[in-house]
Amino acid sequence: MIKEGLLYTENQYLGRDRVWISVRLVLALFCFTAVYLNIDQLLSSQLFFLVGIVIIITSVVMMYLLLYRIEVFEGKVMLSGLWTTRLVKIELSSIVKVEKKPFSKFFFNNPVYNLHINGKIKFYAGGKDAVWLTDKDGLVYVIGTQRQEELFRAIETAKSKTNP
Repeated sequence: MIKEGLLYTENQYLGRDRVWISVRLVLALFCFTAVYLNIDQLLSSQLFFLVGIVIIITSVVMMYLLLYRIEVFEGKVMLSGLWTTRLVKIELSSIVKVEKKPFSKFFFNNPVYNLHINGKIKFYAGGKDAVWLTDKDGLVYVIGTQRQEELFRAIETAKSKTNP
């Protein structure tokens, strides 16, 4: 079902960030190595094996767990999140600046949805790119994306249709 006036849509999944996938796989590898090294002690090797399997299954499930969806319409950007999260609607008529920047200078970033901190509202699931939107009041929306150029162009297009 295509929504009327939809210019862009993107899904951000909770478990698809390469850094955190690597961390989970290293933990699982540690567990399986411990199984091999503790083969004489049946109980502890079974426990390590079980923990390794649980880490892998959890990692696979998280890869398909939607954290939030970005939708750009004429005049607004809508971000809808998991189950109980609120729909965030950003009116493009109040946006004064749209920029392409990295999400953060840090290597490790935790997934966030609608995190208010230091005058910024952050949305992030994975990757390193983001689109920064600044409104008239100086509030900054930082939207993490896998397709930065496409999201930037869609927002610029939607904004130009709102303010001709």
